[in-house]
Amino acid sequence: MVQPLLPFHQHLPLTSFADQHEFKKPNDDRALHLMTKCAQTVMQELEDIAIAYGQSDEYSFVFKKKSKWFKRRASKFMTHVVSQFASSYVFYWKDYFKDQQLLYPPGFDGRIVLYPSNQNLKDYLSWRQADCHINNLYNTAFWMLVQRSGLTPVQAQDRLQVRISRDYVLGTKKISWSAELCLACSAALAGFAVPSIIILWVHIQQLLEL
Repeated sequence: MVQPLLPFHQHLPLTSFADQHEFKKPNDDRALHLMTKCAQTVMQELEDIAIAYGQSDEYSFVFKKKSKWFKRRASKFMTHVVSQFASSYVFYWKDYFKDQQLLYPPGFDGRIVLYPSNQNLKDYLSWRQADCHINNLYNTAFWMLVQRSGLTPVQAQDRLQVRISRDYVLGTKKISWSAELCLACSAALAGFAVPSIIILWVHIQQLLEL
């Protein structure tokens, strides 16, 4: 009998943390790259992770079906990944936020979900990518209305709720929005012992024309 896949969901409660550490809006490349670095260290530590997907303040890790790590105990998977990710976040902070001191240790939460088939896993990852795309469209439009048009957050939210199209909002502010899907195999990452491991992430890029 084939064992189910073990997707793991890692999350950092980011709103107040981002504000206190002055993250750039709508996306801070430093924060995105730091999260990806943390995911890489987790994958280097746990070779049975087959793929990882990150967006915003969260990362999902998928363990191989045949993984025997920790005798497949969910609590062990969770505590080990959360511990490795959190310590990496603090350790590598200064490499990405050179001029911003870490004011306090961040806290992470996580959960384990079992999916019985590859199709279920594919649907999950497709949903995460679609959610990332939609959220970034909204956040880009929202913050341009605040930063460029001088609207308050409440006014910008009201404006978007009346269904002004994405193209209109972005077009009037001369914004070219693009999503870059990045794939990097483990062979390109130092320290990876298993060349079949792949890490997958999404990097959202805004090109602003003043």
